[in-house]
Amino acid sequence: MNGRLPLSLRLYRAGLVALEPGAAAVLQWRMRRGKEDEARLKERRGLPSRARPPGRLAWLHGASIGETISLMPVVERLLRRGLQVLMTSGTRTAAELVARRLPPGALHQYMPVDVPRYLRRFLDHWRPDLALFAESEIWPNTILELDRRGVPLVLVNGRLSERSFRRWSRAPDAARALLSRFALCLAQSQADAERLARLGAPRVAVVGNLKFDVTPPPADPQALARLSGLMSGRPVWVAASTHSGEEEHIIAAHQALAAHYPGLLTVIAPRHPQRGGDIQDLARAEGLEAARRSEQALPEPGVELYVADTVGELGLFYRLTPLVFMGGSLVPHGGQNPIEPAKLGAAILHGPHVHNFTDVYAAIDRAGGALPVADGPTLTRILADLLGDAALMRDMARAAGEAVASLGGALERTMQSIEPFILHMKLEGL
Repeated sequence: MNGRLPLSLRLYRAGLVALEPGAAAVLQWRMRRGKEDEARLKERRGLPSRARPPGRLAWLHGASIGETISLMPVVERLLRRGLQVLMTSGTRTAAELVARRLPPGALHQYMPVDVPRYLRRFLDHWRPDLALFAESEIWPNTILELDRRGVPLVLVNGRLSERSFRRWSRAPDAARALLSRFALCLAQSQADAERLARLGAPRVAVVGNLKFDVTPPPADPQALARLSGLMSGRPVWVAASTHSGEEEHIIAAHQALAAHYPGLLTVIAPRHPQRGGDIQDLARAEGLEAARRSEQALPEPGVELYVADTVGELGLFYRLTPLVFMGGSLVPHGGQNPIEPAKLGAAILHGPHVHNFTDVYAAIDRAGGALPVADGPTLTRILADLLGDAALMRDMARAAGEAVASLGGALERTMQSIEPFILHMKLEGL
């Protein structure tokens, strides 16, 4: 282990040991609220539900849907190299997506809570030979336990926002102690790399954003054909990955536009599908006919607002519309990833709050593939312009796709960077 820990980390570690019963209670509370999977709750306490396969094993972790998706190409490459792969995630929605998209041969478990005993159970069972964590996953006890066992830890698709940098800067000794235990940090951008280095990461490289190299999300062919038939001839737009406080603006935009675009269908795909009922109620309170996909309803001709409150179907809806508004951006959440709709041929709109994907949106905006909207009324106005100009939407969609394609290559650079670790694992396995 790299030297003596600073007091803040020693207190954190001791606190999690003392509060382990509280952690178990929190998991029970989250389960009652639907935030944990009851059938697999033991995984969050480090108790495995699958056997460890023989051979050298790489452990990949992505906290939520976006991080998990970005790791899929890496999973495929590692499997091709003959390694066993374990993927972990921290949310139910990510686990549901993994069940659909994880390549055959890879395993999924929930990430254990950052409690020392839970982590020891997890690591004693899985015995990873390499750990790859996505974006900004910095869990102190996990990092310390991997270091104690001599397991190389690599940060892939690394991202550290200015806000997170300021927060970690208030505990510089803790940040340095943790980041110095990463064998390598592969950053999305130069700015991310500089922030990681300033906090104490000794080995940092810029490789780009893995999300540009992810295969577009799939769509069920039968569902695509059925919905395409139902929507044929109707003006359609999708508000994707929306957050609370945005749906009111979307509904208001629909109401303002419906008189000018007969048959207008607005699709709302909330970031958290469990909010589907609330969104339907909100629309009905405004006099709109609303239906929910989770209830097996379809966007029949009388439906004005269709709530796509399911997991893993954004690829379906991106293929059904030429126009997508990306949520999490009219409220100060930081925006959601626009790469998937760009790859699937959609013109993109977004609000002002996109700091989670600053470089991505800047590139697509510069290319003319996306337009920023400052607020709800501006969203309505720009939607009106685009719904009336199919040629402009096609031009924007083409520009968005070209911008995203030009920014690829992070997968190859990532694999080249971790090749020494892979070779070491394979040599040790001889």
